Amino acid sequence: MTDTARPDGGRAALAGFVTNRLGRATPRPAPVKAASPAGKSAAQNFENLPGYRELKLQRQAAELIGLGNPFFRVHDAKAGATTRIDQKSFTNFSSYDYLGLNGHPRVSNAAREAIDAYGTSASASRVVAGERPGHISLEQALAKHYRSEGCVVMVSGHATNVTTIGALLEAGDVIFHDALSHNSIVTGAQLSGAQRRSFAHNDLDALETLLQSTRHEHRRALIVVEGLYSMDGDAPDLAGLIALKKRYDAWLMVDEAHGLGVTGRTGAGLFEHCGVDPNEVDIWMGTLSKTLSTCGGYICGPIALIEYLKHSAGGFVYSVGMSPPLAAAAEAALAVMNAEPERVERLRQNGTLFLTTAKKLGLDTGFSLGLAVVPIIVGDSLKAVTLSDRLFRRGINVQPIIHPAVPERASRLRFFLTSEHTPDQIRDTVNAVAEELAAIDKGGSLIEQLLAKRG
Repeated sequence: MTDTARPDGGRAALAGFVTNRLGRATPRPAPVKAASPAGKSAAQNFENLPGYRELKLQRQAAELIGLGNPFFRVHDAKAGATTRIDQKSFTNFSSYDYLGLNGHPRVSNAAREAIDAYGTSASASRVVAGERPGHISLEQALAKHYRSEGCVVMVSGHATNVTTIGALLEAGDVIFHDALSHNSIVTGAQLSGAQRRSFAHNDLDALETLLQSTRHEHRRALIVVEGLYSMDGDAPDLAGLIALKKRYDAWLMVDEAHGLGVTGRTGAGLFEHCGVDPNEVDIWMGTLSKTLSTCGGYICGPIALIEYLKHSAGGFVYSVGMSPPLAAAAEAALAVMNAEPERVERLRQNGTLFLTTAKKLGLDTGFSLGLAVVPIIVGDSLKAVTLSDRLFRRGINVQPIIHPAVPERASRLRFFLTSEHTPDQIRDTVNAVAEELAAIDKGGSLIEQLLAKRG
């Protein structure tokens, strides 16, 4: 008998959902000994994976509360400042298309021309199948952007971090990373076998304390930060990081996934934002799926680093080369970004408008700089999911970010701004957030309301 079939099943499911979302200890389900359907043993049945069983419990609780699933929605159109879901139009804040280049005529035409010339696939690893002209020209364009000696492009942003960090460091080395670093950074550090030490978010004093006390114990050291943090919309002190990496003989790697096209007067990235020579950074990493509106990742740096990765990094050597149309489109997007600086300025104005309007209404925007990423922190997962659902019903698409992606008390809605949002869309959205959040708070505890109704 399932939980929902028991008289108190709804309460049990809700309690499980809330306990999970509040970050309290959730006991791991006991091993199931009974045989599974189709003659499979319990150990062979994927439904007995603890994570899957917890997922089903959460879905049952969401259905009980009457909340729709905010994830994996199918978009019927290009998702930028607006989108269409189930044939209904939405103001959209769940797209990384920061400069509105997805579908730009120059970008789309570059992809079409590459398809006509080279087809849709590189067919194999570039080591095996060889280069295409678009691979080389894209890497040259990115290297020029960061004023670096070379660049290597890979097919996945996540894999770029994992395979690069995993290839560079090993046992006997150490990696220092921001406590809010992306999963790909942490996974790469784990893969490398090096010691991994995290420091408090954007706290260079904490980083120096770690460096001072432990750097001497290790051969090589890597400091990894992000140029713009995708959960909080803030940025690190690059000049301070460079001073530390020099003082303690370490490499510095900056993940610019969300920074390119966003930070700096022309969108060049963190080095422009902080007024620093990009050559002072050892490794620039970025992705092609945000501002450059395609898919993949890149590493820019000294030629020795690039050659080493092209011959040693598993995510490059053993992975198919980037699709020619994607490479061509990304290069075209970079060119449009440089040719149309007004897009960066519009994005900056939109981010400032969103941030200032939210603050005037008393909304918690955390540490956001008001560039392209602005969170509205609401304090618990259930409230975040409910607020997202209410906004969706009002024609606003924005995703909740809940535990364990962030601490439970920091659950939020995360708004991605683009250069194509209008001031009216921004003002209407922020006002709707304030109205719905006030309505939720006025109604008291959602859990208590539901349980009271159910007796």
